[in-house]
Amino acid sequence: MWDINWLEIGKSFLYIALELTVLFVAISFLINLIQGFIPYEKMERWMEKSHPLISALIALAFAFITPFCSCSTIPVVVNLLNKKVRFGIVMIFLFSSPVLDPTIITLMTAILGVKVAVIYTVVTSILSIIIGFTLEKLGFANQVRNVVMTGYNQESKRFNLKAALTETLQLMKTVYPYLIIGAGIGSIIHGAVPTDWISTYMGGDKWWLVPIAAIIGIPLYIRLSTMIPISQIMVAKGMALGPVMALMISSAGASLPELTLLNSIFKKKLVTAFVGSVFMMSTISGFLFYIV
Repeated sequence: MWDINWLEIGKSFLYIALELTVLFVAISFLINLIQGFIPYEKMERWMEKSHPLISALIALAFAFITPFCSCSTIPVVVNLLNKKVRFGIVMIFLFSSPVLDPTIITLMTAILGVKVAVIYTVVTSILSIIIGFTLEKLGFANQVRNVVMTGYNQESKRFNLKAALTETLQLMKTVYPYLIIGAGIGSIIHGAVPTDWISTYMGGDKWWLVPIAAIIGIPLYIRLSTMIPISQIMVAKGMALGPVMALMISSAGASLPELTLLNSIFKKKLVTAFVGSVFMMSTISGFLFYIV
C-alpha cells in the first residue's frame, strides 16, 4: 500500500501551479502581442504559390504561430483546402499545428530543458513534412470530401496592448484550466506514487513502453498544457523520456473529438491514414528520445 503524503502533494501543487501560472501568463501575453505583426493572409497565399519546400516551411511557421488544439485546427484546414492550397502542405499544417504550440514549447523549455524542447520541435517538424508529402504521394488527396465552410474569418491582428491582454485572458479561460489539472495530477503522482515503482516499471530502455504510450494517447483528449506538468513529475521520478513524449504527441495530435470532425471532411481511408500517421510520429519520436 502506497503512503500518501497530502502535505507534500499540497506543497508540490502550489509550487508547480505558481510557476506555470507566471510562465503561462507572461508567455501568452508576449505571443499575443507579437501576433499583431503576423501577415496571416500573405502566409496563406505563400503556401499556395511557393516552391513545395518553401511552402512546407511556411506551413510549419503558420502552425507554430496559430496555437490551436487539434479540434480548432480543423476550420483552418478546411479553409486552406477551399483555397486550393496543395494537399501535402495542408497535411503538414494539420499534423504540426497541435504539437507546435509556442506557449507549450516555451513551458517545455523551462520545465524539461532546452535540449528536450529543441529535439521535440525539430523531430515533430521533420516528421510532419515527411508524412504530409507521403500522403500526397500515395494519392490521398482524392480522399477529401467537398466541404464548404462558412463563418471562418482569419483577420490580421494589429499591434494592440489591450487586444493582447484580451486574447491572453481568453486563453486563460480555455487553456489554463488544463494546465492546473495537469499540475494537480502531477502533484498527486509526486506525493503518492513511489519513485522506485515508476523507475522499475516505466524507466530504463523498455522499448515496448513507447508504442503502448502512443496507443493509449490517441483516443484521449489530453492537451499538451495538461501533459507538461505531469511529464515533469514522471521524468523526475524515473520514467523514461521516450514513452512520455510518445504519449504527449499522440494525445495532442489525435483525439476522438478531432477524429469525429475529420470524418466530416475526410473519407474513411484518409482518417485511418491520419490515425496511423499520428501513431507513427509519436512512436518514432519516442524512440528517438531513447537515442539522444
